[in-house]
Amino acid sequence: MKLKDFYNQVVKFGRIADPRQNKSGIKSFPDSAILFGDPNQEVKKIMVGIDIEVAELLLADRIRQKEGLDLVVAHHPEGKAYTGLHEVMRLQVDLLKQAGVAYKTAVRLLEERMREVERRVLPQNHTRPVDAARLLNIAYMNMHTPADNHVYRFLEQLFKQRKPRLVEDVVKLLLTIPEYQQAEKFNTGPRVILGNPKRAVGKILLEMTGGTEGSKDVFDKLYKAGVRTLVSMHLSEEHLKKVKDANLNVVIAGHISSDNLGINLLIDKIEKSAKQKFQVIGCSGFTRIKRK
Repeated sequence: MKLKDFYNQVVKFGRIADPRQNKSGIKSFPDSAILFGDPNQEVKKIMVGIDIEVAELLLADRIRQKEGLDLVVAHHPEGKAYTGLHEVMRLQVDLLKQAGVAYKTAVRLLEERMREVERRVLPQNHTRPVDAARLLNIAYMNMHTPADNHVYRFLEQLFKQRKPRLVEDVVKLLLTIPEYQQAEKFNTGPRVILGNPKRAVGKILLEMTGGTEGSKDVFDKLYKAGVRTLVSMHLSEEHLKKVKDANLNVVIAGHISSDNLGINLLIDKIEKSAKQKFQVIGCSGFTRIKRK
């Protein structure tokens, strides 16, 4: 498979898994891109990591010298994909609307938060790892929201099928998934960080996709819309205080473990579609777990 075809498959399956109800406008994901490399390069052996920066690219170059390597794939965005991070946050408007928050309210809160994220990202040195990939002449790309969309869909289906009754049941369900079982071994497994584990779970909102954390002022609106439990990858201290005020339960599934789940599901889809098995080297927090 060529690099451009691999990337196009990422976009295709990311779009299929996207939680937005109207997908007609989804042509690409601003936080995912081919960051360096010949689009026509053949891809068979890839190194995949959650964060790929200069150190990981130097490691990739060493592996390439010893045993060959075609492509390095990051999850988190760098370069132009990082500067596009705030743009994918619009996805969250749909999720809030589906949860019962008024559309105009969701738009207002998300627009404000998007500008905040844009301001935070703008002054940073975005091209460091991209420059390293160019100097090493090694193909380099990332896939962020397309992978996160797969986490959302997977967990959405799981909760619909199994219908957890108590907050602690959410944690038990997550621990049936290999990626979260692996995290548990490193003491980073799923846990309840707010609310009584014996409390009724009620209506769940999944915070698994949409670039990064949304507005910290939305939680009281979610409570009024009937949401009682958040299942999130992570939650900042600033957001945590607001969630506590809104009297919501919070289950942290885990950041890196959730990223692992999304990447594995996405690679499975690409392999099945292409009828090609890639040789995958995991690094930087990623472990390849295949599903049948």
